[in-house]
Amino acid sequence: MADTPRKTLSLPKNVQREQEAAGQPRRPLRGGAPKPRARSVGEGPGAKVGGEARTKADGKTLGGIPVQQQKPRGTPSRAPVAPKSPVASAVVAAPPTVRSEQSGVRISKLMAERGLCSRREADTYIERGWVFVNGERVTELGTRADPSATIKLDKGAQAAQLQQVTILLHKPVGYVSGQPEPGFKPAVTLVQPENQYQMSGTPRFHASHLKGLAPAGRLDIDSTGLLVLTQDGRIARQLIGEYSTIDKEYLVRVEGRLDDRGLELLNHGLSLDGKELKPAKVEWLNEDQLRFQLVEGRKRQIRRMCELVGLKVVGLKRVRIGKVKLGDLPLGQWRFLRDDETF
Repeated sequence: MADTPRKTLSLPKNVQREQEAAGQPRRPLRGGAPKPRARSVGEGPGAKVGGEARTKADGKTLGGIPVQQQKPRGTPSRAPVAPKSPVASAVVAAPPTVRSEQSGVRISKLMAERGLCSRREADTYIERGWVFVNGERVTELGTRADPSATIKLDKGAQAAQLQQVTILLHKPVGYVSGQPEPGFKPAVTLVQPENQYQMSGTPRFHASHLKGLAPAGRLDIDSTGLLVLTQDGRIARQLIGEYSTIDKEYLVRVEGRLDDRGLELLNHGLSLDGKELKPAKVEWLNEDQLRFQLVEGRKRQIRRMCELVGLKVVGLKRVRIGKVKLGDLPLGQWRFLRDDETF
């Protein structure tokens, strides 16, 4: 292939003459025609460069007129902008009403205090997303909120609570109400289908009724009577919570002599373990039997109270808790708490 002659780009002749007159070396241009040079004030198309009055555009004057100094190559066209402070640029948000830091009160504790459920149940409901605090769903355990926050349960939690059962058991002597002791059985082992007291309109026993079933209060191993076992943390808190006001009634058979002063002390004036007992209501039923009505349940409380006034307890039976009575429930049998019964 024949060689194609290369074209050499050059400045226009009038520009070449101006550069030669100014003493500038001649340089070839590549890539097309040169860009037009910006004219200074007072400079016209036919102005000649030269003479003692004109100097280089070094930021001083050109033809007696000040010109702007050209910036060195590579100099940024404007001063760098200082980075904004992260504090200044951050958006200041209002403090949340639901938070997981150490301020506020645990939501599970608030729920238990308000009687919505037990703390254990509250943790389960939170994990399942069944709890709303001020309209916001909470799913993280340990989350805290303002004590005045509005707490509501999802329909799932409400349905779960409706399925929880409460059982009334006539506990015999020799069964422990709580943790088993060596050689003895816990009372919950009596909750079996063959021991259910049949009543019209009550559900049949199912193995799921034993899950999470726990005694709501103690009854000594050598005592008998009404024992409540429940899956419902609300009922447990109502009966044995710190601020419970539910009273319990006992029939107590005693041996020994009790004068009027001793009866007064049983009603109010005794202390156990260095702590004064709450007022009770104690009265004679017959010559060897007393009725006790208490709003607290310390360990072996009635037996120890009687010992302080010179009496020995030979039989103790709990016949009522709040508004719920033992009634004619046979010894060793159990029944469900009815829908129309409340403590």
